[in-house]
Amino acid sequence: MLLVGFIPFFTFALGTWQLHRLQWKIALIDELEEKLQLQPLSLPSKINLSVIPDFVFRKVSLRGKWDHAHSMLLVPRVREGMHGAHVVTPLIRENGSTILVDRGFVSKEFALDSTYQQEEGEVEVLGMLRTSQPRNNFTPNNVPEEGKWYWTDVDAMAEYAGGEREGVQPVFVEQIFEGHAGEAGTRLSKGIPVGRAATIDLRNSHLSYVVTWYALSGLTAFMFARLLVNKKHSVGRKMPRFN
Repeated sequence: MLLVGFIPFFTFALGTWQLHRLQWKIALIDELEEKLQLQPLSLPSKINLSVIPDFVFRKVSLRGKWDHAHSMLLVPRVREGMHGAHVVTPLIRENGSTILVDRGFVSKEFALDSTYQQEEGEVEVLGMLRTSQPRNNFTPNNVPEEGKWYWTDVDAMAEYAGGEREGVQPVFVEQIFEGHAGEAGTRLSKGIPVGRAATIDLRNSHLSYVVTWYALSGLTAFMFARLLVNKKHSVGRKMPRFN
């Protein structure tokens, strides 16, 4: 009885905690959406790495030349049912510093033999600042010496591209694609990397958790009430009657 009586309060507390988390996540997404609407930043030659988390999802405008010799493939990746990889290439900026750019998705056939388009000369890039991705327990370790990258480890990728000795900064930008679906299909068929949409991709499942915990709280409270009623009836039947 004590255990069943405790569960409704415990699950109600979890539901309330998830409700606060939901409000926090909504406020965070709104804040990031506002950042995304601002004009693109022009990054300095020497970037202060400590402030990058404050500028995540902020648009940036870059100019430079690709260092295709140090390109990396993030695998496996899927885009609208198509299997492939993301091409990450260092961009040697016009000021001499180098940062990492996720140029976007290419299909598996172009990724396997590295026949995806490798632009030469100076290019202009519109992208969003990002940070390393959290790695879950099911994601394999990256194996840089074998060219196997499964998750975005910005520090390790920057070191692979030359590191500090070559002026490579551990700064990661995802290139933005602003075209329509037809244009994306054409690019994919030609092995041209297709960047991501300028949207916030933070997962927000807190509402489902709120509903789940509050529903469990209500259900277990009902069960506890039934147990109390049944116990009362049982005690009443067992009491001796005197004529």
